[in-house]
Amino acid sequence: MVEAELSKIIIDEEKSEQLIILKEKNGNRSLPVIIGLVEATAIRAKLSGYVPPRPLTHDLMCNIITELGVSLEKVVIDKLLDNTFHAKLYLRKDGIIKIVDARPSDSIALAVRTKSPIFIEEEVFEKLSKDEFNF
Repeated sequence: MVEAELSKIIIDEEKSEQLIILKEKNGNRSLPVIIGLVEATAIRAKLSGYVPPRPLTHDLMCNIITELGVSLEKVVIDKLLDNTFHAKLYLRKDGIIKIVDARPSDSIALAVRTKSPIFIEEEVFEKLSKDEFNF
């Protein structure tokens, strides 16, 4: 697994698909991920310090996780199937880790809010280098 960080968010409000770029923390590789406008806006809002008057969806999810005494250990983008990325949330409570399937966009929105690390499986980078992802 390779640790990554959010490098760039590209929002075009006239399009339904937005782009985020994850960059390898100790390397040169990048991973472009197409996400929805709502998720891109949620990520950007948190990074810019915007505090909504009422919790938005990802804030609510974060609040639920916290109130239940759970911590988000990490987010892992673990698959690329049919040009669609898949991710997992690694949730910890009382020393037990539960893994939950999630969209990368929601996973990253939560990671930004909880300051949790983001990882990408090596096999995802390998698939990209073989041009299996038509971007």
